[in-house]
Amino acid sequence: MKFNPKARLDRSQMRKRGRGGSSGGGGFQMPSGRGSGRGMPIPMGGGVVGLILVIVLFLVVTRFGSDLSGGSDTSQNAGTTDEGGQTTCESGADANERRECALLATVNSVQDYWGDALPDQGDVDYEQAQWQDFSGTLSTGCGQASSATGPFYCPVDKGVYLDQSFFDDMLEGQLGAKGGDFAESYVVAHEYGHHVQDLLGTLSKYQSRETGPTSPSVRIELQADCYAGLWAQAATTTKDSNGEVFITDITQTDIGEAIDAATAVGDDKIQRQTSGRVNPEQWTHGSAEERVRWFMTGFDSGRLDDCDTFSTDHL
Repeated sequence: MKFNPKARLDRSQMRKRGRGGSSGGGGFQMPSGRGSGRGMPIPMGGGVVGLILVIVLFLVVTRFGSDLSGGSDTSQNAGTTDEGGQTTCESGADANERRECALLATVNSVQDYWGDALPDQGDVDYEQAQWQDFSGTLSTGCGQASSATGPFYCPVDKGVYLDQSFFDDMLEGQLGAKGGDFAESYVVAHEYGHHVQDLLGTLSKYQSRETGPTSPSVRIELQADCYAGLWAQAATTTKDSNGEVFITDITQTDIGEAIDAATAVGDDKIQRQTSGRVNPEQWTHGSAEERVRWFMTGFDSGRLDDCDTFSTDHL
């Protein structure tokens, strides 16, 4: 995966939020499925990880999750941020050198794609969602979150939250994925897929605590995988405000990295890894095979309508 050195990055699409101290707040609810429609709306799917901790807590603690200690959030003003908490990443050249800049370039690319594709194929205007790059604990419109939560989308404040340590500690660490730039781009694109679902009304329509291999929560996550595939197919055509493409090259090796990541976060694989057995009735995100297949469905098709996971019996 290569970024165009001439591409200019839109830094307004990303905010860095630093480590907060514990304040014993109300906590971040970790559900077994999606939101219940009652009380505080639930963040959508640490998509790729499926809020990985959900699986672990589901198996180890209790069916309906637990609370994580809350905390205040602060702007991180050191190193790669300016005084306003924005990244210093400016170009595709920076993206080729630094993970943070590569993630921002991916966010810019994903949002440029949906800016055209959503009104064209979904007859809905696209509204940008800011990427919140955080560490420690922080407050969100969906409650308190911590680094242990994994990547997620909050429909209340329409923000995508991601702690970069997830890639090293969880995706490549505990889950054993090979990693790579495009594996990380898949994570980002999946989370923005939840934002697209929010704009289309899918999230509010299919909120449910139901689990299982054909549950609404699984269908939501597989559709977000498919949406990630849609972007991947068109990624090299996305452009900055000056008409420069963000990404100049995506190879079969890159697609293999995304497939490897999708495999690593399948419910069956995580269950087998954490408990030694597979129980489909507790699935919230779909099997490894399903996650790969729906990502590739989007990648091969390029059509929003082909990502309809709610009108099929074959997930």
